[in-house]
Amino acid sequence: MSELTSMMNIGREMKKKLISVGIESSEELIETGAKDAFLKLKQKYPNICLVHLYTLEGAIHNTEYNRLSENTKKELKEFSDFLKK
Repeated sequence: MSELTSMMNIGREMKKKLISVGIESSEELIETGAKDAFLKLKQKYPNICLVHLYTLEGAIHNTEYNRLSENTKKELKEFSDFLKK
């Protein structure tokens, strides 16, 4: 199993939060997916924001979160906005 911090965008703080919700490796994050991981994080850490979702998606696709496509960002924003309702 690969360390979460070996993934792009995943620092120590995000690693701690992911482990606290049961995601302990990069493989588990990839298997869980950004949206489900974000949902788990949001339930435990209500102040987590859209940038965290972008960070997770970027990590899964090995790209900087600010380089995600506009379509991907739009889809993730819609998901995040839906959770606020």
